[in-house]
Amino acid sequence: MNTSRESAAGVEAGGRRSLFRPSDGFFVIAGPCVVEDDDLNLRVAEELTRVATDLRVPILYKASFDKANRSRTDAPRGPGLHAGLERLARVRAETGLPIVTDIHESHQAVTVAEICDVLQIPAALCRQTDLVTAAGSTGRHVNVKKAQWLAPEDLRHAVAKALAAGAADVAVTERGTFFGYGDLVVDMRSFTRLRDATGVPVVFDGTHSVQRPGARDGASGGDPRFTPDLVRAAVAAGADALFLEVHPDPARAPSDGSNMLKLERFRPLLERVLAIRAALAAEIENPEDTPRA
Repeated sequence: MNTSRESAAGVEAGGRRSLFRPSDGFFVIAGPCVVEDDDLNLRVAEELTRVATDLRVPILYKASFDKANRSRTDAPRGPGLHAGLERLARVRAETGLPIVTDIHESHQAVTVAEICDVLQIPAALCRQTDLVTAAGSTGRHVNVKKAQWLAPEDLRHAVAKALAAGAADVAVTERGTFFGYGDLVVDMRSFTRLRDATGVPVVFDGTHSVQRPGARDGASGGDPRFTPDLVRAAVAAGADALFLEVHPDPARAPSDGSNMLKLERFRPLLERVLAIRAALAAEIENPEDTPRA
């Protein structure tokens, strides 16, 4: 299946328009947590492409070649830099979806940028100046995930670093804030605060926000039943885009299966999200029709 970059991602040929600023202002980053075998990667990517085409929503495919921030040394990490990029390149060639992956070390940036459209900065590393500037200096798009302990306003410094280094554009992602030990909450005020502070599109990560860090003997647990509620609330609260890790069988996923969204639930959730966005747009266009308390 080969879909044009315009229909799959909502950008002009050659990527002249920012991937983070499509015509209607909304996009989705989705995919499995970690790069798996070609069959799984393409199964997910082809479904995302169908959804992108049918719902006319720009979708970017995300998967990690190396989960370098594992709690245990025996935890699955992925296929590694070169094998992982080869598999991501096949996804891009087969579907036309733009590719997002994260980097953990500065020296990875140039190599990753040869294949991927977006370099992602993990939340725990969002203050690492060398890493952020290395990503920006490739001229690719950069998505910076907000650390779970960071105030929304403080992420403006990371954005400034990436833009000053030469990033094509930057987005920031809210993925929850620590609530004591082993739990996260989502402050719905964060979307407005992030946008006001950074001036860039704000993404909501609806799957990592339901994580319970360290809850499974050195691995993260999670409660994905809350993902749809948080996603709908975030869109209503002003999130510009969504980040969702999806998998056909989360229980068998090598990483983050406890908080992933089952692939078959992706389309129905996105349909509800689009209905919310349409209702909000109608309210803005016709404020006199809005019920008042």
